[in-house]
Amino acid sequence: MLFSCSNYKILPDIIQLLPDNIANQIAAGEVIQRPASAVKELLENAVDAGADEIKLVVNDAGKALVQVIDNGKGMSETDARMAFERHATSKIRNIDDLFHIKTMGFRGEALASIAAVAQVELKTKRAEDETGVYIQIENSVVKVQEPVAANTGSSIAMKNLFFNVPARRNFLKSNAAELRHIVDEFIRVAMAFPEIFFSLSSNGQEVFHLEKGTLKQRIVQILGNSYNAKLVSVQEQTDYMNIFGFVGKPETAKKTRGDQYFFVNNRFIKSAYLNHAVMNAFDEMIAKDSFPMYALFIDLNPEHLDINVHPTKQEIKFEDEKIVYAFVQSAVKHALAQFSITPTLDFELDASIQQLDAVSKPVSDEKKSSTASSSLYHTFSQKNQAHFIENKSELRHWKDFYEPASNENQLAIQPGNYNVQPTIHEQQPVGDQPVHGNELLQLHNTYIIVQNDKGYLLINQQNAHERILYEKFMLAMDGKAVATQQSLFPVTIELAPADAVLLSELVSDLQVLGYQLEPFGKNTFVIQGTPADVGQGNEKTAIEKMLEQYKHFSNDMKFSKREKITRSLAMQQAIKPGTILTQKEMHALTDELFACKIPNTTANGKPTYMAFKKEELDKMFGR
Repeated sequence: MLFSCSNYKILPDIIQLLPDNIANQIAAGEVIQRPASAVKELLENAVDAGADEIKLVVNDAGKALVQVIDNGKGMSETDARMAFERHATSKIRNIDDLFHIKTMGFRGEALASIAAVAQVELKTKRAEDETGVYIQIENSVVKVQEPVAANTGSSIAMKNLFFNVPARRNFLKSNAAELRHIVDEFIRVAMAFPEIFFSLSSNGQEVFHLEKGTLKQRIVQILGNSYNAKLVSVQEQTDYMNIFGFVGKPETAKKTRGDQYFFVNNRFIKSAYLNHAVMNAFDEMIAKDSFPMYALFIDLNPEHLDINVHPTKQEIKFEDEKIVYAFVQSAVKHALAQFSITPTLDFELDASIQQLDAVSKPVSDEKKSSTASSSLYHTFSQKNQAHFIENKSELRHWKDFYEPASNENQLAIQPGNYNVQPTIHEQQPVGDQPVHGNELLQLHNTYIIVQNDKGYLLINQQNAHERILYEKFMLAMDGKAVATQQSLFPVTIELAPADAVLLSELVSDLQVLGYQLEPFGKNTFVIQGTPADVGQGNEKTAIEKMLEQYKHFSNDMKFSKREKITRSLAMQQAIKPGTILTQKEMHALTDELFACKIPNTTANGKPTYMAFKKEELDKMFGR
């Protein structure tokens, strides 16, 4: 049976090339996720251009403007136009160059992607040219190109990010959050090149002003003066790789990973594997839940690593990870031992000890004989040890020190009239005598013992106070005002620039929670009042620890900003173990705990109290 061709329709071809502007927008989704992504690319281009002065200017957290000004080589008119084409780069000529990459940027996608989702203005000039060139691009289309008077170097401004992709713009975070990401990227580039001057201005205010200097000076400029005397130098060289930089002394360890920087060939990387190597080097010197500060630089032949495995170029692959791991671990260990951070035997006497009479004036024979004949000397002989002195009249009652106190001197345990579950009733007799009164017992200045009808409760005062503060702060966030106690003398707190940016983000929320906190100049804040429940005197320390705790929670995406703040404040402001409480304070703490919605655990799931039944106690004593 024959079929006629007329019964079939020839379908047209459906695969077509995307227009350049659409292709660039798609590529931009991978390269430019937020203003900080553009900041990273533009700063790296300025470094590659050989600049020794780089200025970063941002407005509206980079949403309105990101501008990088450098005094590098500049570009010719042709290069300036070509730079915005996809995969146009001056840093790679052939495939072999991929294995010898020393520059920061190399893929040639950054400027094209930026021009696809923002309005870009470029002004550049080479030293040998009389005039520079000005280019204005919008949606990948060149609007203006003309000669212009300019200084040697380049100035590139990215304006109105995602102006043509409103959906992407809506997914950006708050200005404070986006500025924090910009600061992070700025710090990573600035720390890698201490020989270059960097500055960062936000909305007309200078946030960073980093003069040229040594790596140690750059670390102190960025992380704060507190690190000035607490850095340990790391310096090791081998034929395979070199490592240099600084690690913080154990006392600088924090609860967050904030101050940790790894650089490979001056490129910032994220590596949990190498971080583990540093943590192992600090083993038994810091707490298990603490993280040391470090800024370590690895110089390695580019042939032994692959940096083109991720769009951000912050994840790399080593040819032999085990060698790098062992080298990093041993280098840090050696540095800590070399600077006597690790425990060592010291056979040298301190110069100050030499001046003491016991050293400078040896004991004479006459002094030795008089000492040996004394009664005090004889009490240290074997026959005068504890098990031999039962019959000594002067030492007969030595065991009395270990006798328990009499009943009348002991604290009576009887809880007050609390509205709790289970209900706490009148105190049962203890021993032979019933206990009267209304006193609670504080154990080791850490726990509170409260009796109920089934036995007793052992309350952890820190966990209990943490639960109380957490629920109070959550109510404050919902509109219930928190009482503020005015400070007699306002406290000024100066933070590292990155922490200052973070605190600026939290000021409005902290004011709702009872803090009277206001910006007071560059990286400085003044505390004029604190929540009424919080003790005064350590306002500065409390804020610093709160910020560290907040950064710790920031890694957990399930927490909202409000949740992070309330948890951080509750953890840092709760009364600590070792705090002596009066009867009134213990009663108030117990009453407020059982008035909470969830009195049995903290917000982090730690128990606030443990219940002990009388039947269990009876079993323990065979009753």
